[in-house]
This record gives sequence, structure tokens and C-alpha cells, in this order.
Amino acid sequence: MALLNVSCLRYYKLSNVQAVRHYHRVSKLFQPLSVKPKDATVTKDEAISISQKLLMDTGIISLRSNGMFALLPLGERVMMKLTKLIDKEMSCIGAQRLSLPLLTSGDLWKKTGRWESTGQELLKIEDRHGKEYVLSPTHEEAITSLMSEIYPFSFRQLPLRLYQINSKFRDEMKPRFGLLRCREFIMKDLYTFDNSVEAAHDTYQEICSAYDRIFHRLRIPFLKVTGDCGSIGGTHSHEYHYISPTGEDTLCVCDNCGNSKNAELVSSDKSDSCDKCGSHVHQVAGIEVGHTFLLGTKYSKPLKALYQNESGKPELLQMGCYGIGVSRLLAASVEVLAEDKNIKWPWEIVPFKICLIGPKKGSKEASSALWVDHLAEVMSGMPGLLDEVVVDDRDRLTIGKRVMEAKQSGYPFIIVVGKRACEMVPMFELLDCTTGKSEFLSHKMLINWCVEQLRRQGKMSIHQKRVSKIDQSDWIFICLQMCTSLIYFMQICVTFHEILLVYRKDKKSDIVQNGSRDGILCSIVACT
Repeated sequence: MALLNVSCLRYYKLSNVQAVRHYHRVSKLFQPLSVKPKDATVTKDEAISISQKLLMDTGIISLRSNGMFALLPLGERVMMKLTKLIDKEMSCIGAQRLSLPLLTSGDLWKKTGRWESTGQELLKIEDRHGKEYVLSPTHEEAITSLMSEIYPFSFRQLPLRLYQINSKFRDEMKPRFGLLRCREFIMKDLYTFDNSVEAAHDTYQEICSAYDRIFHRLRIPFLKVTGDCGSIGGTHSHEYHYISPTGEDTLCVCDNCGNSKNAELVSSDKSDSCDKCGSHVHQVAGIEVGHTFLLGTKYSKPLKALYQNESGKPELLQMGCYGIGVSRLLAASVEVLAEDKNIKWPWEIVPFKICLIGPKKGSKEASSALWVDHLAEVMSGMPGLLDEVVVDDRDRLTIGKRVMEAKQSGYPFIIVVGKRACEMVPMFELLDCTTGKSEFLSHKMLINWCVEQLRRQGKMSIHQKRVSKIDQSDWIFICLQMCTSLIYFMQICVTFHEILLVYRKDKKSDIVQNGSRDGILCSIVACT
């Protein structure tokens, strides 16, 4: 047993395997599934978007009130990954994260003129002292007020980029389509401050490039179109859209040069031709997931947000604001990628990358269940798969039932430990839900596939020598377990053989009648 313990320590100290391994179990996940009869019909009043239906049916979100949803654990995992992705890109451009109050003084909104111009969508409240506040849909007033209170702000501290990711509120007249159009939503809003119009333009281009990278990493086709500044204001803006029939924005796209605009900016008599090259323009529906604005001094002027220039004189800050609807992005990804009543997630934000399913309890292949925990241990220790493996341990359900639910939840890869795992060379079924293909792989092939898949996704750079090291160590670990068990069994056999010899000798000399039988039996019990 000492040999086994030392080998286990060496096994866990491999340079390319994490020391701490953790994987989840479906039986412990809070994921209330919505089960409806097969013959159930959806009435006109109950018609909802694809994303809302799938996210609710799979226990990722829960409707709490009209236009308000709870993010359940799987939904929160997706949100955390989206946030991490955004944080990484924001860090690359020198943006700093902060958190502003959700309530903003109504006086600030009145100074900028948005108290009246925003309309009835603005959620207003009044405290016991009669002071008015806004449940902020955006935070331009709040961040500009913050900057105005720290004057003198030196030009040496510019450009300044501050962002947050938190809840926003909008009094939607008709909430619909789940997270695509709701009263409370999660948004990333970035605010930039520069010392000149030229510097603000350079910042605008840099932020737009960062947004391009964020949407490219999700690997969902998107359109960047010229947008309307709307109530937020500014000199010009751009919108980021996912193409979907569920989208509520109409986009005009040139067939020749690719020039794209929101239909709100195109006059009705010129809606068929491009204003740049004159070619034909077609219209598509889009879901807006991001918006960028170059604000100029729209907010810094009324709220007196100033900085000290090189001469020590005060000047107005040039501002920009940039938003990504994080919760809407989650729903829009499902809306665009969903297939055949199953969720499809972008690789970067999938709740779990691998789902392991073992045999049903009491079935002929139940003995292969030991492989499930072993595979989970090995895979969850790989770089890129730490905390990314979930085991469906509900062994009272059939394999088919669990595979169906795993596909509905959007797990890209499912590994089934079934009857072929009981063969002389164990084989495991790999279901690739991204392509719909399946194949049987041995233990070594399965580990190599994991490494290759992670490398392809840009998550791991590892030489093939290290791959063989993992495989060799896995088999050494298993063989040591088998050898230790065999040695222990042989020791028991030798002990019993010696006891039998003593028993026969004692029987011949008639000593058994004096109580030695009891001693022998005690020895047998102690040995076992």
C-alpha cells in the first residue's frame, strides 16, 4: 500500500496536470427542468422566442415577474465567463473596472435634459424626503458627476477609461423575448475621457477594435452598422448586431461595399440604394448586442467635468460611452445558434465543456461505472478543463435520457461510459454535439483527443511528448492499483494456506479438542 501512495503522489505532481481537481455532479446542480407533455400546444398569448423557451426549459433562467428573470446556476456560469472575456479585453486597452450606485440623483438627469427626453421608459422613484432618483438605464450622468468633483484633474492622467458590469433598468411597455427585452438587464458600460477631439476619435477606434475582438472570440457572425445616437446623444455611433428574425432592428446592408446602417438613418426614398456606391441594399433583422457613442461635451459641459491643460487652464473633457448588453448577449447567442430544440453555446461561454455519463445502476454494464470518476479526475486536471467537467451521476436514469438532457443544456461534448467500457480494451463513446458525430475511443485516444481539442480551441499549447506522459502515468496508476490488489489477495491466500497446515497438524495430534480451534478461527477473522 505504501508503494501505491507514493505513486499516487507522483501521479498528481505531473507538471502538466493540475494538483487540485474539481468536477461537478448533475445530481447536486440546481437546474429545475421544465417538463411538458408531448401533445402540449402553445397558444398565441404564450408565444415566446427560441432563446426564452430553451433557457427556461433547461433551468438556466426562471421568470420571476413580467420582464424580470432570475439567473440560475448554469446561467450564472455563462454570465461569469462572458464577464471574464470582457474583463480581459478591457484590461488590454487599459480600462479600469469600478462600480457605481444603481440609483442616480434625478437632479443630474434634469441638468443634462434626459429627465424629460428619455420618456416613460425611465424608472423614477422618490424617497421619504421627496428627493427623486432614477433606477439607471445608463450611467453617463453618474460617471460625469464623479469626474466633475475631482477637479483639478491633470492632463497627464488622460486618457482615462472606466467601466462597470452591473444591473440596469428600463420600464419596458411590453417586455418580450425573455432576456432580449426585459425590465432588468446586465450591461457592461465603459466611459472614456480625453483632452481633445482628435484623442477622443483615436480612443473611439481603439474601443471599437476591442469590441470587434470580443465578438470575434464568440465566433458568431455579427454586423457593425452606423447607428442613431438617440436619447444618449453625441456626434456619431455604431451598433453591433446578430442577424436573427427575432431581432427588432432593421438593418440596411449594401450588397457591393458592405456599407451598413440602421434603417432609422435611411430615408424611405433611398432605402434601396447605397449612399456610398449606389449599389442595391438588402434589409435584415438584427438583435443589438453592443453600441458605441462619441459624446463630445454633451455631459461634461452641463455637469462641468473639467481637466487642467498644460497651461494650467480648465478645459471640458471629451467623452465617449460604450455598452454591451451582457445578459442580452447570452440570450442572443442561444437565439442564433440553437438547433433542433437544443442549445448551442459559443465555446468561450459554455457552462461545462465536457459531460460524462455512466451506466444505469443495475444494468449489465454497471461495473464500468468506476471509469467515470477516473476520467473525470484526469480531464478536470488538464489546463483548460479545470472546473469544466460535469458528471451526470443520476444512475437511476437511462443513458439515453441523460444524453438527451445534456444535449438540451448545450454541452458540446458528451462522453458515455457504456457496455463497451467492459471490454478487454475499454472503449468510450464520444458524442460531438457541435457536429452531430459520434465515435468510440480507447482511454489513450480519448485523452489525446481532449488535448487536441483544447489546442484547437486555443486553450492549451502542449508537446506530444507531454501527451504520452499523461497516458503513461494514467496506465501506471491503474496498473499499480491492480498489482497492489493482486499482492494483497496473494497474501491472504498464503495466510489461509498456513492456517490450514496448522489445522491439519493439530487435528492429527488431537489438540483441537483443547480449544485451539477457537484460536485458529480468531486468526482467520483477524486476517480477513
